Amino acid sequence: MNSAMERQEILLESGTNEVEIIEFYLGGQSFGINVHKLREIVPYEPEAMTALPESGPSMKGMLLLRGKTVPLVDLGSHLRKRGQGEPAGRQVVLVCEFNREVNSFLVDGVNQIHRISWKDVKPLDEFFTPYKPRFTGCITVDGREVMIVDLEHVISEIFPEQTILGDGERAEEVDDFKRESRQEVRILVAEDSTIIRNQITSILKSSGYVQVTAFINGEECYNGLNMLKAEAVHKGKDFREFADLLISDIEMPSMDGLTLCRKIKSDSVLKNLTVLMFSSLINEQLAHKCQEVGADGHISKPQIHALVKMLDEYCLK
Repeated sequence: MNSAMERQEILLESGTNEVEIIEFYLGGQSFGINVHKLREIVPYEPEAMTALPESGPSMKGMLLLRGKTVPLVDLGSHLRKRGQGEPAGRQVVLVCEFNREVNSFLVDGVNQIHRISWKDVKPLDEFFTPYKPRFTGCITVDGREVMIVDLEHVISEIFPEQTILGDGERAEEVDDFKRESRQEVRILVAEDSTIIRNQITSILKSSGYVQVTAFINGEECYNGLNMLKAEAVHKGKDFREFADLLISDIEMPSMDGLTLCRKIKSDSVLKNLTVLMFSSLINEQLAHKCQEVGADGHISKPQIHALVKMLDEYCLK
C-alpha cells in the first residue's frame, strides 16, 4: 500500500487528470474511493471497538487505533448494502482523512487500486437519482461497475457539524461598505457536488458576493472560461473585467481541479485569474501540489468563513 500511495503522489503532482481509486466490497458489490483520502487499511478487531449508546444504526462506535479513538462507520449499513448474515470473509477498516478529520469505515474487503482518468468517471443513471448524493459516479473495471462513494456526504449525514452548511449557519456580520465592495466581484465556482455547490453559492451571496457563476466540474468551467476569453478578446478588453477569481474543488469528474488550474495558468490570457483550491483533501502534500500547478491559494473544507476572508484579501484590495 505504501508504494501505491507514493505513485498517487506522483500522479496528482503534475495535474494529469488522473486519480487512483481503491476498490472495496460491500455485500458482494464493488465500490471505490480516492486513494488520497486513505491513510491506512487495518483488520477489524471487534475488541478494539467501543459501541456508543443511542447512536444511529450505521455508527458502529469508536475504534481504538494506536492509542487514539476514531469514529467507526459501518459503511455497508449506511448504504444499505449489507446482506443477511455476516460477511463471508474477515472485514477490514478503511482509515480515512478529509475535511481535517479522521474517520474510519468498516467494509467487507478490499480488492486493488485502479489508476483511471477523471474522464472515465461516468455520471449515474437517472434511476439512481435518489441516491446520487452518496455517490459521485461510477467506473467500469474488468466488466464490473464500481460505484465511487462520496465519503464527505456520508459523514455529513452522521456528523452535520463537519459540513460546510453547519459552519455556514453562523452568519457573518458584514458592514455596508464591505458588502458593497463584495458585490462588484465576479466569482466562478467549480464543484461537482450539487449540495456543496449550492451551499457555497448561498453562503457567498449572503456574505455580499452576489456575482457567482457555478459549474458542475472542471471541464465545464474550463469551457466557460474559454467563452469569456473569446468575448474579452472580441471586445478588446482585459479578461479580468469578466472574472476576478475561481474557487475550485479538486475531485471532479471529467476534469479535476488540479488539471483545471494547470490549464488556466498555462494560458496567456487566463493565467492572471486568481485560483483558490477549496477541497476536503487539502493537507501538506496536496498543498504542495496546488502550488505546483500554480494555484494562488488553498483552503480545506468546511472552512467557508475562512474562504470568505481569503476572498476579501484577494478581491478587496
